[in-house]
Amino acid sequence: MAHSLGKLVLALGTLVLSSQVFAHAHHSHGKPLTEAEQKASEGIFSNESVKERSLTDWDGIWQSVYPLLQSGELDPVFRKKAEKDTRKTFEEIKEYYRKGYATDIDTIGIENGVIEFHQGDKVSSCKYDSAGYKILTYASGNKGVRYLFECKEPNSKAPKYVQFSDHTIAPRKSAHYHIFIGNRSQEALLKEMESWPTYYPYQLMNKQVVDEMLHH
Repeated sequence: MAHSLGKLVLALGTLVLSSQVFAHAHHSHGKPLTEAEQKASEGIFSNESVKERSLTDWDGIWQSVYPLLQSGELDPVFRKKAEKDTRKTFEEIKEYYRKGYATDIDTIGIENGVIEFHQGDKVSSCKYDSAGYKILTYASGNKGVRYLFECKEPNSKAPKYVQFSDHTIAPRKSAHYHIFIGNRSQEALLKEMESWPTYYPYQLMNKQVVDEMLHH
């Protein structure tokens, strides 16, 4: 994996240098959502609409939003949520997301079927195979889809099981995602509903991530 890591480090540097290119992206990644895709992103879709996806949909370099929560930069996002849902206070909403976003994985790189997890100066990686998907129905009645992947390299220190949820139910490049990782089983991981570390493209500056989340 050494040359893969080298490419990721090089790509990180390139993205930092070119971040101004994305300064006017304004919450748009790729083609606009169709009406069906928008409904699916809200958890409303038929099971027949769900399609298999390959790991290439998540290719790229991704940054955790947890540091932005810790710094207070996401406070406008939580204030907006509190205005929409008056049953919860700003503090309650922020605490909910603090638990959900919490992670020590700063950056994730995905390329050629390999996922690299960066925790400070520690890196783990593995080639992941698709294990299909699972449709979940939440307490609200809305649905979601998790796409499942598995590391089969016995000596890898990377998580054995990985699941992606990005409010998309068919092949499409991901704009952001929630990730679930573990070593017990896919079934055990599917029960995780309180911890969903969230990642946005690395090239976005902090204020752009906030803008994306405000318009999500």
